[in-house]
Amino acid sequence: MKQSIAALLMAVLVLLTACGTPSQPDQPDGTETWREAYEETGAYLQAQTAPTAGSIGGEWAVIGLSRAGLLSDTAARSYERSVEDYVQQAGSVRLHHAKSTENSRTILGLTAAGCDAANVAGVDLTAGLSDMTFVRAQGLNGPIWALIALDCGAYDIPQCADGEEQTTREGLVAEILSAQCADGGWTLMGDVSDVDMTAMALTALASYQEETDVKAAVDAALTYLSGVQQADGGFMSWGESNSESCAQVIVALTALGIDPASDERFLKDGASPLDGLCAFACTGGGFRHSARQTKPDGMATEQGFYALTAYDRFRQGKTRLFDMTDIA
Repeated sequence: MKQSIAALLMAVLVLLTACGTPSQPDQPDGTETWREAYEETGAYLQAQTAPTAGSIGGEWAVIGLSRAGLLSDTAARSYERSVEDYVQQAGSVRLHHAKSTENSRTILGLTAAGCDAANVAGVDLTAGLSDMTFVRAQGLNGPIWALIALDCGAYDIPQCADGEEQTTREGLVAEILSAQCADGGWTLMGDVSDVDMTAMALTALASYQEETDVKAAVDAALTYLSGVQQADGGFMSWGESNSESCAQVIVALTALGIDPASDERFLKDGASPLDGLCAFACTGGGFRHSARQTKPDGMATEQGFYALTAYDRFRQGKTRLFDMTDIA
């Protein structure tokens, strides 16, 4: 996801709100190893204000910290209370009248915090995804994140209301497959694939990659991503090299069981997606969005951290970043 199109992604994926940051780390040097960047950024995120319901400083931070084993019980419960307030204010199983990704993102955050997203102060947030028409209305982000969210805790899909179109996992997979571009990837709009959307689609499809049609789509998408990878191991999106694109690719590859540090398809002149991501690391923790920035960016930091969390879990043989069935 790209800072340069934050307004567009606000409409279709997440509410991108500014996050206050305390004292900023030093200038980025781009030389840190993934482990150094991972540990420093984990400590940096822990030092921020406790996560609350919302995009930046909310669910994505909770997911990264929880899956890294760094989310304190105090922070988890504080986040849970903020979501309960948010749900009560919404007054509906749908947290937004037009964006199903509000439900999807919140389901992911709650599940990461050890909560049951099907019972949030008596409200079943998974029911907000039960109408396929509502999910589909947001464009490709809707089915992608609905599938990731429902699968994260192996949630049952509630029965939709009369007159609505029942959401099914098979239907969500089919929606994603039907949107694949001729070049092998996926895009938010138009017919030219985008790295971020392609990576997110692969993350959603990872659990279904043994199915023949899904495998064919995955293989084509991997070929696309390998082909557009830059010589430094990184990726461009909307004309700019950026950390978030690297992060999404790392999450997708690890979800598919592919090592982003050693798979030959993703080594360019010896540089991997991890090298591409860590080129944006800031000394003392955090990630820049692009080379134009000199200090940590909220969205880039959270995505960079959860990508490195995904890689660390992959190395340790743990469940995937968004497979939270291991959380008690």
